[in-house]
Amino acid sequence: MQEPVGVCGLITPWNYPLLQASWKVAPALAAGNTFVLKPSELTPSTSIILMRILKECGLPAGVGNLVLGAGATAGAPLAEHPDVDLVSFTGGLVTGRRVMAAAAATVKKVALELGGKNPNIVFADADRAAALDNALTAVFLHSGQVCSAGARLIVEESIRDEFVDELVRRANRIVLGGPFDARAQAGTLISRAHRDKVAAYVEAGIGEGAVLRCGGGAPDALGLEAGWFYRPTILDRCQSSMGCVQDESFGPVLTVETFRGEDEAVAIANDTIYGLAGAVWTTDASRAQRVAGNLRHGTVWINDYHPYLPQAEWGGFKQSGVGRELGPTGLGEYVELKHVYQNVNPAPSGWFATDETGGD
Repeated sequence: MQEPVGVCGLITPWNYPLLQASWKVAPALAAGNTFVLKPSELTPSTSIILMRILKECGLPAGVGNLVLGAGATAGAPLAEHPDVDLVSFTGGLVTGRRVMAAAAATVKKVALELGGKNPNIVFADADRAAALDNALTAVFLHSGQVCSAGARLIVEESIRDEFVDELVRRANRIVLGGPFDARAQAGTLISRAHRDKVAAYVEAGIGEGAVLRCGGGAPDALGLEAGWFYRPTILDRCQSSMGCVQDESFGPVLTVETFRGEDEAVAIANDTIYGLAGAVWTTDASRAQRVAGNLRHGTVWINDYHPYLPQAEWGGFKQSGVGRELGPTGLGEYVELKHVYQNVNPAPSGWFATDETGGD
């Protein structure tokens, strides 16, 4: 039988505050649990409004709870507290490791989604227009602040020059702007500190030998001084051994690698500690299925990028996390399985039975 886990500690990131809170709150409630929601200190307003809506809908007092604050003072206690039965965390790998270690003290259930360095593999026979368009969307949507961003372009060598040249041309035309600018196609980064981190990441990549094809700094356009904007950036001639290929920038930065054959493409794509998501572009259906089957990633899209389906499980292999969100398996994270055996015809077992004299 299934029963609720109990008290769920839900820790959400800043990049999609309403979406991420919904992914955790909804299954926690559906499974019959209570929860304590801890949003990022950078984006608390959405969760405050969500809790007000839940109250207006009649959620009983004490079933849903909200704590605000930084990770060290508000998030860590959730992971450590003995009365919290499950902690579900979405965020960076370093913090995720700390959450897992803290939860280990009470051996509570843990679900972690820790981001990725996601490969976007383009074969020479791919639908070129669709692959180009989606390669841009994969990494520059939301200025790259997406856990599943296709930040590693792995393109077949025979089409590399033409494909990357067109990507550079299009990336240079992306319009940056604020939320009230109707022309804007991409926005600002979350903070100055994060922009500085992205800039340092790009500089390190260039220092390793990557070739800067576009971007690589803040825009100088009038009206963008107030935000923490960073231009869409493409680093070409990359190798898997480079830090800029292995590390998650969480910004609008695309690295480019090439391959000559299917096996090499798979090897390059799997050469990472992460395993959240990836994509394969080819018109060969058999090859698409082979590659998808050999990728060590929790989600593989074929001839598409970034479709999220609520009925399909979401989560990663390797250090991209443990557990799943969405789908039946995601709901299953919030229940415990109990085996109950009832003997409907009880009788003495006779195992230690003796005769009246005490003998056998």
